Amino acid sequence: MNSKYPHRPTDILSASVLAFFLIATLATPINAQEDKDQGKSVPQFKDGEAQEVEGFKNQKDWITHDLWVQTDFDSDQDGSPDRMHVSVTRQKQTDTEGLKVPVVYVTSPYFAGVSSTSKEYMWNPNHELGEVPPDRNNPPQIKTKTQRPFISQSHLKTWVPRGFAVVHSCSPGTGLSQGCPTVGGINESLAPKAVVDWLCGRTKGFTTPDGQDEVRADWCTGKVGMTGTSYNGTLPIAAATTGVEGLEAIIPIAPNTSYYHYYRANGLVRHPGGYMGEDIDVLYNFIHSGDPEKREHCDCEVRDKEMANNQDRLTGDYNDFWAGRDYANALDNYKAATLMAHGFNDWNVMPSHTIRIHEKLKEKGVPLQTYLHQGGHRGYVPMKLMNRWFTRYLHGIENDVEKDSKAWVVRENDRPQNPTPYADYPNPDAAPVILMLGEGGKTTGSLKLAKKEKPQSKETLTDDVQLSGKKLAQAAESDHRLLYATAPLKQPIHLSGTSTLKIRLASNKPAANLSVWLVSLPFSDSPKLNENIITRGWADPQNNVSLTESAPLVPREFYELSFELEPDDQIIPVGQKIGLMIFSSDRDFTLWPDPGTELTVDLSNTTLEIPVVGGSEAFEQAVSR
Repeated sequence: MNSKYPHRPTDILSASVLAFFLIATLATPINAQEDKDQGKSVPQFKDGEAQEVEGFKNQKDWITHDLWVQTDFDSDQDGSPDRMHVSVTRQKQTDTEGLKVPVVYVTSPYFAGVSSTSKEYMWNPNHELGEVPPDRNNPPQIKTKTQRPFISQSHLKTWVPRGFAVVHSCSPGTGLSQGCPTVGGINESLAPKAVVDWLCGRTKGFTTPDGQDEVRADWCTGKVGMTGTSYNGTLPIAAATTGVEGLEAIIPIAPNTSYYHYYRANGLVRHPGGYMGEDIDVLYNFIHSGDPEKREHCDCEVRDKEMANNQDRLTGDYNDFWAGRDYANALDNYKAATLMAHGFNDWNVMPSHTIRIHEKLKEKGVPLQTYLHQGGHRGYVPMKLMNRWFTRYLHGIENDVEKDSKAWVVRENDRPQNPTPYADYPNPDAAPVILMLGEGGKTTGSLKLAKKEKPQSKETLTDDVQLSGKKLAQAAESDHRLLYATAPLKQPIHLSGTSTLKIRLASNKPAANLSVWLVSLPFSDSPKLNENIITRGWADPQNNVSLTESAPLVPREFYELSFELEPDDQIIPVGQKIGLMIFSSDRDFTLWPDPGTELTVDLSNTTLEIPVVGGSEAFEQAVSR
């Protein structure tokens, strides 16, 4: 019993019995307790988490079947509603004992195979900015996979023994699902909605892609959760934007929440880390594994018309095409309880994808937690967090997960399953600290608290895309970057949140790349992702007024622009310096123009705002000489 409820010594026995009864009642629904008393296998819970049940463990007893769920769209324009291929794995007791269970649902465009990532099928980045890029080749078609009934066996061993059914589906135009892939189009939101509707008894499923023999999900409680990583983590958010009833909770891991922010950065054509030359049409080719007879039509309508006419690799501007593939614009009906996860050093799907949605969901008051780690693009969330989330919202067990910490951050040298709890992200104790740049950027200029001082000079760098960012950061002196750094830290500095660069600059050409790294110096050869690069950012100076409209730069004329770097939460250790490196073309992310573009930075009108736990006072104490 809770110590705030005192009892007399003579009440100890009865109080203990009462405590056991209350705990058992809270841990197991009444009807489930009755079933258990009758010797039936039912979901069991301990400490607010679903437990493995002996009667659910034997995989040979699991019921597996597939079906096609009918949607309300016709994306391949063949005159019939598209049907999505779905597979189900559930406990035998859902047939033999009338057991009803909630569902963990995973959907993906990858389950049926993908195409080649050879650079010959990517866009060639080696050309001038604003120049029509060289043509690229489309890869050979993906060989059709027709394996049934398993679409995927992911998550089965985790959730089926714990009293959840597991459902998988292929995205439109992939595998045995009908329709066309659209890479963020509305059918990618409506397809998983249809599957949730089928699980809740609101739409029809059929035994074949074109037949009329129905399949019902009368074994489902009507409670559905979704999860997945990367593209598979994007689709739970897509489904949640529809507001579909029954989708109670989602756990998106490293999700892409905006295809513009994946392939562009503040007006700049930027490629995801590790995939130089990829764009949305390349990703379309990568996933298009659907019906061979429909591929020519889909390629023509989606890839060669809609995407070719709107992806705009010339200007990088934000337009209606990109806006329609930005889930931040579609949150009005969103209500699913959301546990998000991301790595601060994910340079493929960058951390801003999670944080931008996280901030908007906080405003909506949706049940929300966020797990953040120091790694890259990978799919890990501690099982305890996932279990508590799905147990609460799918099984309905009151485990007080709503009172848990809102943010979990894996500190620099900790194990992923041992995150540090925080009241929120960004850390509520973080405050913006504004720093100014001091002369000497060809070697290392200063980075200090902004104060009224004598006007600073202007400093110039010359672009050379052949030089990597790492090489530039390690150089003691360079004409190809400008570097500004704090004094060595006497105390650690905890950064938590998003940094912003306000810069006044000029170019000697009508177009230029602008790349920025925030680094921990000295920049070492350490293989650890979080020890050198704190965060990054990119922008197109031509978009200095509007993200939707760019204009050529007048050579040598100065322009002001402001943009955010990627979010971070990192503790910079004693002895290191925080450095701001400004350069032009980033070989791993931007286009590759010929060397020679000059960028001139007006130091007097350039500032860096960083989020420091403890604010200016903590920063000043850390850098005081």
